[in-house]
Amino acid sequence: MACDILAYGEPMIEFNQTGGATSRTYLQGFGGDTSNFAIAAARSGAKAGYISALGADIYGQMFRDLWRFEGVDDSTVREDKGAPTAVYFVTHDEKGHHFSFFRSGSAASRYAPADLPLDAIQEAKVLHISGISLAISNSACDAGFAAMTTARASGCLVSFDTNLRLKLWPVSRAKAVIAEAIANTDICLPSLDDVATLFGVDEPDELVDLMLKLGAKVVALKLGAQGALVADAKTRTRIAPHKCKPVDATGAGDTFGGAFIARLVAGDSLEQAGRYAATAAALSTEGYGAVEPIPDRARVLRAMERAS
Repeated sequence: MACDILAYGEPMIEFNQTGGATSRTYLQGFGGDTSNFAIAAARSGAKAGYISALGADIYGQMFRDLWRFEGVDDSTVREDKGAPTAVYFVTHDEKGHHFSFFRSGSAASRYAPADLPLDAIQEAKVLHISGISLAISNSACDAGFAAMTTARASGCLVSFDTNLRLKLWPVSRAKAVIAEAIANTDICLPSLDDVATLFGVDEPDELVDLMLKLGAKVVALKLGAQGALVADAKTRTRIAPHKCKPVDATGAGDTFGGAFIARLVAGDSLEQAGRYAATAAALSTEGYGAVEPIPDRARVLRAMERAS
């Protein structure tokens, strides 16, 4: 099927600690920021697809089964028989959640520009990429920028989430590459902590101004427990947080992004999409794991109705 939204990046099998900081019990789930994004978009009603590579292993098959169950098109995901599907662990303590990644040499990290499904990108309405998509390897970074170039040349919008992971690259390179990506972005989905670290500014309105100056046409700045700030060149709206009972914030930002882009594609205004996305993100923190707690559209609408 032709996809409205295509996401590019690295899927990762997740093992998430449950039962507290001393627990030795882990819940197996699924992660990878852009995969989470695609699933969130699909659960919000969008026709979503994924661009990546998986290992020829049981975890790769688990991902294909997951995407097909979720209605995410995996026809543009290639199989790499010489590399594994990546894995990560999430632990929890009084300071929050912490990630340990095992992704070196993964199938997705070996992705290159020649692997891109150019026809599928040209037919999509939105291409989504993240900072992690660009950080996992030089070839994956080159593929990401080539995908953005193809998208913009064909009228496909580019969506970009900063998703800064300094374990993957030094801050100087991250700043340069992410700034270049934002310059080639139509819809920027930064997190406050990410862009504050990169650009030395921590005031939300100043950060939105900076993202717009760098080249983004639309900005949805994620503020965590403080909600979000959505803007373009003419309008700016602060989105209040949706009240929830969080237990695990893994993937909340990805849920926001997928929900936000899905609703923009459906025709919502920036404010409508922002309120919907903030509600979806809040609901996703009420369960463990990156994927399992992502709400579908019906649940988000019920929560919004109750809160009104």
